[in-house]
Amino acid sequence: MKFNGFIAALLFSILLAWLLPQGPETLPLRTITDIGIGFIFLFYGLKLSPSEFKIGLYNYKVHILIQLSTFLLFPLLVFGFIPFFEGGTGSDLWLALFFLAALPSTVSSSIVMISLAKGNIPTAIFNASLSGLIGVVITPLWMSIFMKGSAAFEFSSVFQKLFLQVILPLIIGLLLQRKFGKTARKNSRKISFFDKSVIVLIVYSSFSTAFSSRLFSTLAITDLLKLLGLVIALLFIVYFGIGQISKGIKLNTEDHITAKFAGTKKSLVHGSVMVKIIFGNSAANAIYLLPIMLYHILQLLVIAVFAERYRLRDTGEAA
Repeated sequence: MKFNGFIAALLFSILLAWLLPQGPETLPLRTITDIGIGFIFLFYGLKLSPSEFKIGLYNYKVHILIQLSTFLLFPLLVFGFIPFFEGGTGSDLWLALFFLAALPSTVSSSIVMISLAKGNIPTAIFNASLSGLIGVVITPLWMSIFMKGSAAFEFSSVFQKLFLQVILPLIIGLLLQRKFGKTARKNSRKISFFDKSVIVLIVYSSFSTAFSSRLFSTLAITDLLKLLGLVIALLFIVYFGIGQISKGIKLNTEDHITAKFAGTKKSLVHGSVMVKIIFGNSAANAIYLLPIMLYHILQLLVIAVFAERYRLRDTGEAA
């Protein structure tokens, strides 16, 4: 496994938040991250390649499987975890886990892993892009079911923020794609670095607020271990479950790989953005970020191992 600078930066930002929890008060992090979120989705719109999107359009079996697993299978599985939480659906930890389940698939790491495993790349690009677009609407709608009566969630306010920070920049990006799309895709590595920098700032801001308000003092180590165990279970149940469904509907090897890899991914970028939009700047944001951060690290490690095994399938080395 290669050193992953992004994961290291995320862990360092949490350590820094613990050591310097007053950072958001001395720096205008809220303004910086709000502007950063707008640019993330502006660039997202610019980078969407119409030609690659069209190539993967007709593989409907894989599309349906991936989108249903992303937005339906994950939430239904988390409903099954309700007995593990004393407060049921009213538990912040369960709600944080459900927030993870309601998120769209990630783009870059999903395509990288599918490419490594010799899967269907055009289909992966189509589904990752489609998932991000659907998630802008579906994720807040899923969360509204359990937070409708909560003071932390007012759908009109959330939708207004969603429109200004996500939908509007995304539309502008799509409109400007013909003129600047090639430039954006050419500089995708630099844009990815910018995206990750904004995420690191959001994580630092959220955890510093949590540490300064002593939020984690209310969490027992058993709660954290339980959350980690359920996140691990969620990944493997979905991964092998999609594998069985893929065999049942007789997908070829490339589509089988794509369905399993794209269908199990969850986006830390969308998660970090949605935390700020749905929950504002409350101390509880760190709790909602915990499952997605754990899942993000886990999916990179586990799927990388599976991808390497698939890559070696033709050489006999996988065994």
